[in-house]
Amino acid sequence: MDIELNEDQTMLQDMTRRFLEDRSPITALRKQVNAGDGFDREVWKEGAELGWIALFVPEENGGIAESAGGVADAAIVAEELGRVVFSGPYLSTCAVAYAIANSGSAEQREAHLPGLAAGETIAAWCLSGRGPMAGIEPGAIIAKASGNGFELSGVAAFVQDAADADLLLVSAKDGDGVSQFVIPADSAGVSVEPMDALDLGRRLHIVRFESVKAEADALLGEASQAGEALEKQLQTLIALQCAETVGVADRTFEFTLEWVNDRYAFGRPIGSYQGLKHRLARHCGHLEGAKAAAAYAAKAVENNAPDAAIAVSVAKSHCGRMVTEIIRDCLQMHGGIGLTWEHDIHLYLRRAVSNEQLWGSPAAHHERLCQLASV
Repeated sequence: MDIELNEDQTMLQDMTRRFLEDRSPITALRKQVNAGDGFDREVWKEGAELGWIALFVPEENGGIAESAGGVADAAIVAEELGRVVFSGPYLSTCAVAYAIANSGSAEQREAHLPGLAAGETIAAWCLSGRGPMAGIEPGAIIAKASGNGFELSGVAAFVQDAADADLLLVSAKDGDGVSQFVIPADSAGVSVEPMDALDLGRRLHIVRFESVKAEADALLGEASQAGEALEKQLQTLIALQCAETVGVADRTFEFTLEWVNDRYAFGRPIGSYQGLKHRLARHCGHLEGAKAAAAYAAKAVENNAPDAAIAVSVAKSHCGRMVTEIIRDCLQMHGGIGLTWEHDIHLYLRRAVSNEQLWGSPAAHHERLCQLASV
């Protein structure tokens, strides 16, 4: 499978990088953190105009899915977002757009996709609660038939951007399988509580469902038959998260190389000493491996490859462990300045450590790989 970027994808990468460097550099994240604000909605809408979410939306609903590379192209955007530790709801909104585009009725697609593609509608995905398999399996929310619709009860944890969401995708167990629903975030019985988050640029929430009424037209696809669709949604989101994680590491490694060549000790750059050279060479190899794993996972998901599930879990477990290790050592190479609030490296490390655990830890994906391989 060819994972090299084609000409159109290179243009997408360059365009996204220039836009983010101009409109959402790392200094913008610092301003948001210091002010206690959420993400910049104006920047989010401008990004949507560049097609960030439209990659998953059919042309008839305001998107460009037929002429774009879907997951593979979205992964390019995600990697660039990682380079600036972007704080917008990209992963969750992409996952919800993908779900509605592939499982929704014509009425659901018409009602929700144009707003998502335009950046006017923010979406969050409520999948699972706490526990070792959080972010991989549903189970914290239960759906029961009630009249002509359903009643949703339970608690979802680690829900990204729920406080800002207009729309919730709810994956719920219903006794016989899994059903999914698209409901307004302000539905009666829905409450949102903030969670403490290590990542200063990504807000996490607990979402409680107390006998929430979901009409029949809120059901996404067939009742109890959402297992396969949910698996594809997970593969898509995790592939994008891996790409973002690679972007975080790539930018950290870049400015660390600049630092070790500019910082002098005993009359020579510290990067010229053999001890650092060996560490940097090792990290370079691990980073290239993470890039390859993430790129292959995105391509495999986009092409519905038979090994897509395996590729995604391999990428998630490898990127999670290696990127965190790389950035932690890069911080050490910065010496005391790397431990200060004023230096940017802690923002990158926070995103890397957070990504390592969200949507399945490396250990959870190792377990998943054993199941997929029937070990």
